[in-house]
Amino acid sequence: MTTVLDTIDGWAGRGDRVALATVVETKLSAPQPAGTKMALNEGGDVVGAVSGGCVEGAVVEVAELLLGGAAPPRLLHYGIADAEAWDVGLPCGGEISIWVEAYDPQGLQARFTALARGGKRAVLVTALEGVPEPGAKLLVSADAQAQGTLGDAALDALALALAGDALWSERSELHRQDDGVVLFVDAAAPPSRLIVVGAVDFAAQLTALARVMEWRAFVVDPRSRFATAERFPAAERVIAAWPGAAFAQLEAIDRATAICVLTHDPKLDDAALIAALASDAGYIGALGSRRAQEQRRSRLLEAGVGTAQLERIAAPIGLDLGGRTASETALSIMAEIIALRHGRAGGRLVEARGRIHEGVAP
Repeated sequence: MTTVLDTIDGWAGRGDRVALATVVETKLSAPQPAGTKMALNEGGDVVGAVSGGCVEGAVVEVAELLLGGAAPPRLLHYGIADAEAWDVGLPCGGEISIWVEAYDPQGLQARFTALARGGKRAVLVTALEGVPEPGAKLLVSADAQAQGTLGDAALDALALALAGDALWSERSELHRQDDGVVLFVDAAAPPSRLIVVGAVDFAAQLTALARVMEWRAFVVDPRSRFATAERFPAAERVIAAWPGAAFAQLEAIDRATAICVLTHDPKLDDAALIAALASDAGYIGALGSRRAQEQRRSRLLEAGVGTAQLERIAAPIGLDLGGRTASETALSIMAEIIALRHGRAGGRLVEARGRIHEGVAP
């Protein structure tokens, strides 16, 4: 999405009129997720894609009408392509809904674009149907400050509640209300962060895997001999300091931050976990055998950590993949982090029931 937003910003900066198309809902095997964007400027240039080629032509036609003043913003729906007209429809058998509107370089959409391009956390709620003014927007940033209105106090309250959830679920979704109101919640978030305490072999593999997944990884260890940038080239930063001091050097630890404690040194492990539990970290995991975990639990209780707080710690860390090598252990750790972020247990899909992707309607 960054390329699309960068291009839109460039077009708007030189004074082009721009139409923006956003995927707001998918069903079954539609090729693009909600939040995917495509844009068209008045010169006919196109950036992005909303379906991988299936319905782009039809969406561009609507966008051209909108830029020419011959059409209002509208919600488009496409289903399975006709056997004799594959140019408009989804041969894959899915369904897709797309919101097309004019891009206002001075409006909340532009503000949302700027926040997203700047790596900030924000949610833009747009009223699509069932309201006097389709296209009305409300923007919520990470500090929970809101701008704009959907035209009704009760609707604004609903939008704020939906935005509060989406800020951290990072999920763009369509919400249909019983009274016919349709809202689209568009979420933007920076890359998640992984803080690894312990400059050990596992940390090198774990930070490398995190980087592949576009996470920002950091390594913390007070032992300066081991905590070097050369040993952890995939880490954004290596901090040779005790955990509490190291965490203070980083941006505030929020719910999108995972902390993994890997040292096997009780003094360092305990200090790291106490500091982690004092934060808003969404995931806290600790390496070690079950016996080591019981010993650690006793030490933390004696240090004044409450039982409820201890339940936040995933220990032993990782999913049961049966891995033995450092890279396999890193995979099990990262897999657990991802599963828990999405409310999953991490079992085999072949043995699961229900939807594979929760964000995709049946």
